Amino acid sequence: MTLLKTKISKFLNNPQLIALVFLLGISFSFAQNKQKVDGVAAVVGDFIVLDSDIDLMYIELQTQGVDTKNITRCELLGNQLEEKLFAHQAIQDSIVVTDEEINQYIDQQLNVMVEQIGSKQKVYEYYKKKDEQDFRSYFSEIIKMNKLSSQMKRKIVDDITITPEEVKQFYNGIPKDEIPNIGAEVEIAQIVVKPVITKEDKQLVIDKLKAIKKDILDGSSSFTSKAVIYSEDPGSSSNGGYYKINKKTQFVKEFKDVAFRLNEGEISEPFETDFGFHIIQVEKIIGQDIELRHILISPKVTPQSVKEAANKIEEIKSKIEKGEITFEEAAKTSSDDKDTKNNGGVLLNPRTSEPKFEVAKLDPSLYNQVNGLSQGQISQVFVDQSQQGSKFFKILKINKKTEEHKADFVSDYLKVKELALTDKQYKQVAKWLTENIEKNYIKINGEYKDCVFTNNWLKK
Repeated sequence: MTLLKTKISKFLNNPQLIALVFLLGISFSFAQNKQKVDGVAAVVGDFIVLDSDIDLMYIELQTQGVDTKNITRCELLGNQLEEKLFAHQAIQDSIVVTDEEINQYIDQQLNVMVEQIGSKQKVYEYYKKKDEQDFRSYFSEIIKMNKLSSQMKRKIVDDITITPEEVKQFYNGIPKDEIPNIGAEVEIAQIVVKPVITKEDKQLVIDKLKAIKKDILDGSSSFTSKAVIYSEDPGSSSNGGYYKINKKTQFVKEFKDVAFRLNEGEISEPFETDFGFHIIQVEKIIGQDIELRHILISPKVTPQSVKEAANKIEEIKSKIEKGEITFEEAAKTSSDDKDTKNNGGVLLNPRTSEPKFEVAKLDPSLYNQVNGLSQGQISQVFVDQSQQGSKFFKILKINKKTEEHKADFVSDYLKVKELALTDKQYKQVAKWLTENIEKNYIKINGEYKDCVFTNNWLKK
């Protein structure tokens, strides 16, 4: 697959980015005082492709760092036609994207946007929408089209499997000078030491939340104002702690368990999650949805606890280097990371579930720590941070390091298999496109009739 195909595929499967880029495109036009009449470039079944759809793809590719001077509008239209045909056929095949799915996705993205911009009203103003209904109406169509397209593509390739013999044939069919390179890879293990938060530290937070709850129940303050003042949740504090969730919303289990036990108007007792301690007030229960407000306060780590954690990990590192204990044993007995300690600290690649990471694709923060380390070498102690913002100390070890090399059928079998499967899926999609272009209504307008497409969109 070409770089252009890869970039466009990533773009078309990101509804939030599509909407964002589209609106950035509108803002850009206003800034230049130009208003272009948005013409219809093509029609595919029940869908149309506008000139502005092609304009926004140029903008997105440029934001991704792609040089677009040699990318034609015909190429971009071809990709738009594919996506519209996938979505059109999804409807014909009775693939359903429910309003619940769309609304849930919008809720999640809206919460992200509120965290970035500050409040729902600011989000609506930023996107030039007058209210939430206008905002949802606009985004719903974009999200629905992209979900239909994605599900249709999955349906086309879902049943495709590949046998070891097919993998071998694929590998043997690659010309010697075209065998792909496998980038340098590392297997990494870690030991994590977190500053201890004492029971006393936690009790201080619990007592504070209980006092806040009492003030609200006494009527001396509202939950909303208390959330604005005290909550440490960046995604909701400025909005008075407000969230709308259902049981499918991607919140931590402990939070949802408490929320769905409460009645309207009821305030929970303080409870703990990985983020800290919360109290929740349910405002409305509407079918399967709950509108609530919450306050989050995290216990604070003391300087003494930080010092003790730093000393502990330095001591562990020293014992490993002296040979008093192996890295694997130290991880099992002393690491505070529950996901890796029981397997000797070994990190698994979330994409492949294997203990191998391509060096070039490592997260920059991880790359900076392992770059330059040899096999068997241990990093210096460094400070890392969780998604929740809590800091901890860490050391890494390179268990194994493989330099860049030509793909080998035996040692790189899983990667070769992945390439072979992708190739087989790509051919199946190409076959599907050929068949469905012929049997569906497609009309190309204006200057685009002179395009030379990869697929037979002009039905010549």
